[in-house]
Amino acid sequence: MELRVLQYFLAVAREQNITAAANSLHLSQPALSRQLKEMEEELGKQLLIRGTKGSRKVLLTDEGMILRKRAEEILSLVRRTEEEITCCDETIVGDVYIGAGETDIVRLFAKTAKKLQKRYPDIHYQISSGNAEYVLEYLDKGLIDFGLLFGSVDPQKYESIPLPIKDSWGVLMRRDAPLAQKEAISPEDLWDQPLIISHQRGSDQYLARWLRRDISHLHIVATYNLVFNASLLADEGLGYAFCLDKLINTRGSNLCFRPLSPRLEASACIIWKKYQVFSKAAGVFLEYLHDLIEKGG
Repeated sequence: MELRVLQYFLAVAREQNITAAANSLHLSQPALSRQLKEMEEELGKQLLIRGTKGSRKVLLTDEGMILRKRAEEILSLVRRTEEEITCCDETIVGDVYIGAGETDIVRLFAKTAKKLQKRYPDIHYQISSGNAEYVLEYLDKGLIDFGLLFGSVDPQKYESIPLPIKDSWGVLMRRDAPLAQKEAISPEDLWDQPLIISHQRGSDQYLARWLRRDISHLHIVATYNLVFNASLLADEGLGYAFCLDKLINTRGSNLCFRPLSPRLEASACIIWKKYQVFSKAAGVFLEYLHDLIEKGG
């Protein structure tokens, strides 16, 4: 399978129309159709559902959706490899790819990038947001250089640096909620309340230990992976949302944030694959980040 044909396939998936895709690729429609048909024959699977006479819209089959995802990953790696190999030896240019969840700790990356900006203005940063499963998957596939991860790290697979900043857990709620009158929230305050919790791997057990209750004995009304969505649920009065501090600006809104008592903190680290060969841009970023951490962030 040629990279060129993968690009053709992605153009059709994007346009959902073979004629429009052919125009964007500066190809004739019959030539593009032939290339796509040959790719389907090579794979032995139908990838596209062609429209009927009344519709020219093209849809992807299940196999086509799998190929689209993999093709995007493959072409992304090809572009990164070309950039890393062809960049000039005298200058450091290129992209640094970072995967992270929603956390104020990302500020540490921003500070590092700011320090680098004056000396290396041609380094750019691609930040991808996602939960732990997303970060590890993209790290293993080589689609990101670094991942920000809470909790334990497999030392057989990854190198890591503990980060000096910790996030604090708390509860997001409406200002007119009964618990909003309290300065801090204790476990027993929440035993019988409707709760909204993160469905990131390990988060439920992490919070269950603090709550001193098994998750199955709690009133979980919803789960989330983006805290903004959780804030909307809390704003509608659906329940109390467990989340990290400093992620939702509650000033001037119907919401307020209350810390937990006893305090519950989350420690994070930056990780990368063992024996990874970094691009010059990623290497210098790690060097500056390590220096910033040693100086106290």
